[in-house]
Amino acid sequence: MTATDAPLFQSDLKSLPLVHRGKVRDLYAVGEDKLLVVQSDRLSAFDVILPTPIPRKGKVLTELSLFWFRKLAHVVPNHLTGIAPESVVAKEERAQIEGRAMVVRKFSPLKIEAVVRGYVIGSGWKDYQSSGMICGIRLPPGLKQAQKLPQPIFTPATKAPAGSHDENIPFEEAASIVGDRRLAERVREISIRLYTEAADYAATRGIVIADTKFEFGTGADGAPVLIDEIFTPDSSRFWPASEYRTGVSPPSFDKQFVRDWLETQPWNKKHPAPALPPDVLAKTSEKYREALRLLTAN
Repeated sequence: MTATDAPLFQSDLKSLPLVHRGKVRDLYAVGEDKLLVVQSDRLSAFDVILPTPIPRKGKVLTELSLFWFRKLAHVVPNHLTGIAPESVVAKEERAQIEGRAMVVRKFSPLKIEAVVRGYVIGSGWKDYQSSGMICGIRLPPGLKQAQKLPQPIFTPATKAPAGSHDENIPFEEAASIVGDRRLAERVREISIRLYTEAADYAATRGIVIADTKFEFGTGADGAPVLIDEIFTPDSSRFWPASEYRTGVSPPSFDKQFVRDWLETQPWNKKHPAPALPPDVLAKTSEKYREALRLLTAN
C-alpha cells in the first residue's frame, strides 16, 4: 500500500487555513472566495463519527461527485472551479489530498436539505405509515415498503445541528426558511430534474437511486448553485437493481455493513463508537468502490 492509498482519517494541511471539519469533509480557505474540500475516509453512523476510516471512501466520493457535477452541469451551475487541488497546497502536502479533493467557489448555503424521493423508504416510509403523507404530500394508499412512487417528490428537511437528525418538513416551511418562495420553487424544480436524469442513467447501469439529497447555495444574482457532493453513497440511497423488490428494505451501496455490525455491539450509539473489524471495513470499502465502477465504467 502506497502513502496515497493509506486511509486518511483527518487531513493536516499547514499551507491553508482550516475553515471547518465536518463528519467527512475538511474545508480549507483558498483566498477569499474559494475552498479546498478534502474528502476524508471518516464514516459516521447513528450521527457518531467512527474511529476507523474506510479505505478509499473519500476518493470514491470525490470521483463520483466530479462525475455527476460534470454530467449534470447543463441542469444547474455548480461550485467547481477546475483548479487542480495539488496546485493550492504545499508540495509536501499533495499526497494527503491526491484524488480526494476539489477546489470550489464559496457560496452561502441555503438552510434546508433539498431531498428528492423516488421510492417510499427510510424516514419517508415511517411518515407514510403513520399519516399516508411525506412532508405534507398525500400519497396513494396501499404502497409497500420500497415501492416506486408514481413520480419523484420533493421532500425538504431541516439542517439539524451535529448529533441531531434532520427533520422532514412541508414545502411551505422550507420556503419560509429559505426566505424566498420563488427561489424555493426553483430549487424544487431543479432537484427533481437532477434526480430524474440521474435515476434514468443509473438504471442503465444496474443501480436504483431510491432517494437523494442536495445542497444549494446562491450566486451574486440570487440564482441557485449546486454545492457540496452529489449522488454519492453518502448522499443517496443506491440499491442494486438485481436485488430490488418491494415489501423489504433492499441492500444498499453504502455503510449498511457498518450499521448492521454496530447493531450487534454493546454500544449506546454515543461517542466513542467501537472500532470496526477488518472484514467490515473491507466489505464497506468494496461496496463504495462497486458503486463507482458501475456508474462510471465505460
